[in-house]
Amino acid sequence: MKTKTLLTAIAGLFVFWGHAQQGYVHEQSEEYVVPTDEKVLQKLDRWQDLKFGVLFHWGLYSVPGIVESWSICSEDVDWIPRDSTIAYTDYKKWYWGLKDKFNPTDFDPDQWATVMEKAGMKYAIFTTKHHDGFNMFDTKETDFSIANGPFKNNPKADVAKFVFEAFRKKKFMIGAYFSKPDWHNQNYWWDYYATPNRSVNYKIERHPQRWENFKKFTYNQLNEITSNYGNIDILWLDGGWVAPPRQDINMDNIAGMVRKNQPGMLIVDRTIKGKYENYQTPERSIPDEQLPFPWESCITLSNDWGWVPNAPYKSAQRVINTLIEITAKGGCLLLGVGPTAQGLIEQPVIDRLEKVGEWLRVNGKGIYNTRSTSKYRSGNTWFTASKDKKTIYAIYAMPENEKLPATIEWEGNTPAKGTKMTLLQNNKRVKWTTNGTKTTVFLPKNLRQEPLVLSFSVN
Repeated sequence: MKTKTLLTAIAGLFVFWGHAQQGYVHEQSEEYVVPTDEKVLQKLDRWQDLKFGVLFHWGLYSVPGIVESWSICSEDVDWIPRDSTIAYTDYKKWYWGLKDKFNPTDFDPDQWATVMEKAGMKYAIFTTKHHDGFNMFDTKETDFSIANGPFKNNPKADVAKFVFEAFRKKKFMIGAYFSKPDWHNQNYWWDYYATPNRSVNYKIERHPQRWENFKKFTYNQLNEITSNYGNIDILWLDGGWVAPPRQDINMDNIAGMVRKNQPGMLIVDRTIKGKYENYQTPERSIPDEQLPFPWESCITLSNDWGWVPNAPYKSAQRVINTLIEITAKGGCLLLGVGPTAQGLIEQPVIDRLEKVGEWLRVNGKGIYNTRSTSKYRSGNTWFTASKDKKTIYAIYAMPENEKLPATIEWEGNTPAKGTKMTLLQNNKRVKWTTNGTKTTVFLPKNLRQEPLVLSFSVN
C-alpha cells in the first residue's frame, strides 16, 4: 500500500479510537504558595467570582479529529493510539504535514463567544500553542503557524487575536494557554537523536547552548503573546515536566517579563508547586474535599480536549451538577470544548451549552460571586454562600434520569428562625421545617425537572 493511502487510513483509525481515549492527566500539586503581588491577589479574587469558563483546544489535530498532539509522542500507553505498522518517523511527517491542510475558512470567533456567553461562561482560555509546537498566533519565532499555511491570506489568519477580541467584547476574562514543551522545535526535540518520550531528547548539560536557544525562543514567544494581543488576564502554562532541575526555563525571568507587559497577570504554571502556580488545576477530576486555596477543575465536554467526529458529549444536566459540586467545594469549572477543523462550534455542543445557560440565567445567584461554606454538602444538596456570608444557597443536584422529590432534606446549615426561603426557579417562597439539625423543604408541584437552588439566611 502506498504511504499516502496508508496514512489516510491511520486518520480513520484515530477517529474510531479517539472516542475511548482519556488522555494524559496532570497530577495535582501538593502545596500552594499564596501570591504576594497585590494586583495578582485582586485579579485572583475576581477570577474566583466567575466560576465557569471554557478552554479551547484547536490546532493541527483538529483536521483529522484525533487526540491533541500526543499521537506524535512515542510512549507505549493505551491513550496514545497509533498504527504499529507505520514507521514512527513517517507518522510524524504526516502529522507535521497537516499544516498544509489546515484551512479553517469558516472560522467565526464571534460564534464561539456568543455560544459561550449564552452558556453562562465568564472566562475563556485559548490554546495558542500545544505540545506539537504548531502556533495558533502569528509568531515571528517560527513559520510553523496558522498564519503561514493555507489560511495565511485570510483576514483572520492571526486567529488568537480574533478569538481574544471576540471574548473581550463579551466582557470575558481572557487566558492564553501555552505549552512549555515544543516537539517541533529543534532545540527541544533535536532530529539528531530519536524522540523516545515527551521530554527534551538530548542531555542539556552536554548541549547547554541548544537549551539556552530554547529558553530564548520560549521567552520571546511569551513576550509576543503578552505584548501584541491586548489585555490578557491569565497565562495558563502546560507541560509540567518542563521544570527544574533538569528542564529549567527560568520562570523568574518569564514571570517578570509577562507581568511587566500585563500587570497583575495570573500565572498558572501547572503542577509546578510554588509562586507561579497562582491557582491549581486538577484535570478531568474534582477534589474529594474542599481545598483551602484557589483551584479549577479542567474537564472535557466530550472525552477529548479537541474536536473528534461523533463525540459522546456529556449532558447539560451532568455539566450543571459538575459545576454545582465544584462551586460548593470552592473551585471553578473550566470546560474543554474543541472547535471543528473549519473553525466552528458544532451543533451538539451548542444544544447542551444553551441548556446550561438557561439554568444559570435563573439560578446563577447560587453559583457566581459565591464562596464555599464549612458545611458544603448533605446528600445531593450542596451549599454555597454569598461573599458577605449573609445568604446561603442550598443547591439540589438532581441526579440524572431521576425526578424531583416531594421534599428535600439536609443536615446542617440550619435556616435562621423566621427567615424567608426562596426557590430561584420561580422566585417564590417555599415552606420548610427544622428538627434539630435537620431541615425539610416542601417543594411545590409542577416544577421544571432540573437542579434547584434555594436561598435563605442562617444565624
